Amino acid sequence: MSDHQATVLGGRSVIAVSGPEARDFLQGLVTSDVETLAEGTARNAALLTPQGKILFEFMIFRAGADQFLLDCPADSVAELAKRLTFYKLRAKVEIAAQPDMAVVALWDSDAQPHPSAFADPRLAALGWRALLPASEAQTVAGQGGSASEADYHARRIALGVAELGADYASSAAFPHEANLDQLGGVDFKKGCYVGQEVVSRMQHRGTARSRFVPVAISGAAPDAGPTVEAGTTVEAGGKAVGTMGSSAGDTGLALLRLDRIGDAVAAGNAITAGDATLTPRKPDWAGFDWPAGDQEAGEHQAGARPGATS
Repeated sequence: MSDHQATVLGGRSVIAVSGPEARDFLQGLVTSDVETLAEGTARNAALLTPQGKILFEFMIFRAGADQFLLDCPADSVAELAKRLTFYKLRAKVEIAAQPDMAVVALWDSDAQPHPSAFADPRLAALGWRALLPASEAQTVAGQGGSASEADYHARRIALGVAELGADYASSAAFPHEANLDQLGGVDFKKGCYVGQEVVSRMQHRGTARSRFVPVAISGAAPDAGPTVEAGTTVEAGGKAVGTMGSSAGDTGLALLRLDRIGDAVAAGNAITAGDATLTPRKPDWAGFDWPAGDQEAGEHQAGARPGATS
């Protein structure tokens, strides 16, 4: 019997960025600190628009001194590789999609479950990742019980971790809204990168009013697949207060205006999305202010990994 769970994430793919200037190239582009990233470890990161919104989100795994592997949404591989190539100019860097590699998620194991596994840089409770040849990935996943990709996403949603593609579209959210500042995806002490001024201003002025948070879903029609479709407007007291992300059963993620949620709770107004009623909660790992202080933070244990600096 397996002592952990594992599955191939078919919705993820890999891009290799390699060469003698690969580290400096990435350091000047992305939101997290690549210079201090040790070999065999990963860091959450994003490439932003000049206006500070998330264009691409990915994990950067340092495979060697001059090689970095980007674990990214599969449907963004071509555009991400194209954008990186656009910024390459004369840098001594090679950028190439790796169609023969696959991403494996592994969890429910305190110890490293595979020699190639690295800790998920966002939350300890999310477990481990491994970037492997596709043929080997299936074997490794098969050693992790009978978990599915849907099981992984249900766990991610319950822990309150939003992802590009599943929960929000490219250029639709700021790093603070997707909680990258809370989950090790933004370093506020590193040098310049695309969109840095906007992100720094939001941090120092405390102007991030919207956040992705987990929500309990009730009251929608049963047996209808996902309880509330992603993109559904969330309302309270007849006013829009946010947008639904992905969901799994009776739990979902929603990007909510926390100040308006606080007003709704104080006024006794229901928070709804379509025919469903939502009950937001603050994730255990979150360090941002929570207006509905009388609500439980939830039962899930989700220790955040250090990585975001202020």
